[in-house]
Amino acid sequence: MLKCRDRDAPVSKEGIIFRVMGYDHPPGFCICDVEYAPETIYKSYEKRALRNGGRIKYYKFYFDGGLKFIYRNFPQYRTYSESFNTYFVGLHESQIGELRRPDKKLQEIFESGRSDKLLTVLRNVLSEILEISSLRLSDFGVFGSVLHDIYNVEYSDLDFIIYGRKQVEELRKVLQSLYEDQGTGFRNEYGGSTPPDSRYKRFKHLTLKEYMRHQRRKLIYAVYDKAWRPIKLEFEPVRKWDEIKNTYPEIKRVKKLSMVEAIFEVRDASQSYFMPSIYEIEILEAKNIPESVKIDRIISYVEEFRLQLEKGEYGIVKGWLEKIEKVSGETRYQITLTYGPKYFEQVLKTINYFQK
Repeated sequence: MLKCRDRDAPVSKEGIIFRVMGYDHPPGFCICDVEYAPETIYKSYEKRALRNGGRIKYYKFYFDGGLKFIYRNFPQYRTYSESFNTYFVGLHESQIGELRRPDKKLQEIFESGRSDKLLTVLRNVLSEILEISSLRLSDFGVFGSVLHDIYNVEYSDLDFIIYGRKQVEELRKVLQSLYEDQGTGFRNEYGGSTPPDSRYKRFKHLTLKEYMRHQRRKLIYAVYDKAWRPIKLEFEPVRKWDEIKNTYPEIKRVKKLSMVEAIFEVRDASQSYFMPSIYEIEILEAKNIPESVKIDRIISYVEEFRLQLEKGEYGIVKGWLEKIEKVSGETRYQITLTYGPKYFEQVLKTINYFQK
């Protein structure tokens, strides 16, 4: 029986590297994004796409480039979902040549004698975190180019995984304390006044000031300065195995109804760490939502809107109203932020409700 979770990496027989998305999958199939393809079947002329640290060159896909590549060239790596009335990209169990797990790769790095400047920093970063916390090495994983041994020592970042809700909460506190002590070499990537990236520019309802404030307080994006160059660090939250429940078999049909807006209060944000991010909410004001429709949660598949709000905060959302029909006969409604039409018109952010 196929067992996979968010950020695991199935590899096709052609060497295409996929990344598992979330935790809800059809039987025997992993819904995935597409991360890298080898030079034998794909070439990108985008300078930042090249990954040449391994035996052969790989090229990274950005935004929806990997999905388009599969649709055009490898349509067998899709499955049709009657529940969602769409095709999902990914791999059937029989199509997986290798399944790479971030937690096992990290253990391998620590146990092996193999080392270089980047792996030395990797070990140092985690050793410092483990020394001042109750976290264990088994609570972490490593993904991205390091997982696949295609990283470049001079250019690659370090992408970590932190497994478990309580572990995420402790790590954020640890990182905050490290940021506050300049001698540690850790700093918040969004702690300055200049944005380290330009992703916010695409979103029509998110200003630079709002983007920086939200990213800064997530605490999971860092830079490590105690190295021969500044190295970006990311700590991606992923559920532990005992926190995972595959709800896909419970869904009979999902209907996307219309784009809506709402102002809300967050009742529970403890599941917002993961992808998809789930916010339990109470709607305070709504636009384009019928009064008969009761909504109590927001689900976001947009990475920028993970960890966006805390319990007790007020926010504004613009996304898709969906009707969920379950096999049990239950019907519920939710607001979903996801890939597709009007992607950059979507928004999820805090507001000062009493001064709006």
